[in-house]
Amino acid sequence: MLFLVRMDVNLTVDMAVEEAAAIKAVEKAYSQDLQQKGKWPHICRVGGEYSNYSVFEAECNDEMHQMLSGLPLFPYMDISVTPRAKHPSDIN
Repeated sequence: MLFLVRMDVNLTVDMAVEEAAAIKAVEKAYSQDLQQKGKWPHICRVGGEYSNYSVFEAECNDEMHQMLSGLPLFPYMDISVTPRAKHPSDIN
């Protein structure tokens, strides 16, 4: 199943720069691992925002939730998930 996901990151203003950098480094490694495994085939930054749109591939809703809740930045995110379905006009 494919899922379209929007993630908005909201780090707290009082978070130490070093703590934020450490979380972001672990987040990058986690996300790149999912990308290399084919679970996170697309990620696009939203211009001017600390946000992204991503496409995930998951076997089920539970796997999708597990991947998202495993993100180190998960506690600081607002996330919306939209399951995708094939459009009848899609030629692929």
